[in-house]
Amino acid sequence: MPDSDNKKRSNVLIVDDFYQNIRIVANILKKENYQMTFAQTGKSALECTKTKDFDLILLDIVLPNMDGYEVCKALKKNSETKDIPVIFLTGKTDMESILKGFEIGASDYVTKPFNESELLVRVKTHLKLKKARDIQNQLISEKENLISELQKALEEIRTLKGFIPICASCKKIRNDEDYWEQVDVYIQKHTEVKFSHGLCPGCAKKLYPGFYEKYKNKLSKD
Repeated sequence: MPDSDNKKRSNVLIVDDFYQNIRIVANILKKENYQMTFAQTGKSALECTKTKDFDLILLDIVLPNMDGYEVCKALKKNSETKDIPVIFLTGKTDMESILKGFEIGASDYVTKPFNESELLVRVKTHLKLKKARDIQNQLISEKENLISELQKALEEIRTLKGFIPICASCKKIRNDEDYWEQVDVYIQKHTEVKFSHGLCPGCAKKLYPGFYEKYKNKLSKD
């Protein structure tokens, strides 16, 4: 089925020095509603990749001045274009030429004269693979960003460490703003500790001596 209008259309660059070949390929691919850009030289093909993002490149091997092998090498050396799948369009069927294409980074090849069904299947296959890789790379990037943000957050978490200025008399702590605050307030601000307030036996005896003695006697009877 062709690409629907409500989703991103795949962008294909077709490179061949004979315009008739470009027309043949374009007529085959237009049924799938792909966006298509044409180039007739290796240099112009590389220029196209500087201004547009392509999902697939159909690249003729025999080109003037700069052949398809050289173009493919240049694409694979560039971090911006190295992940674009390249399918060679070639009249060469010898194993040496085919292997050379794979060695420099081509994803596939289609021989001339073009078989419509074969060309469509190969194009669809590599576009699907490209989309899957893009999704995977996006997920990896999002994961790495999340990890980075979490690490940054962990570094920013305020923890109780090092020396803490504390009053020898009232036991208040001097905070980062140079204000003195209660120990429990300071600790709650810098940790996830929650406090449950009560009285230790010494303070209870000092503050409420009568109640303390009654409570102590009750405990001894129990």
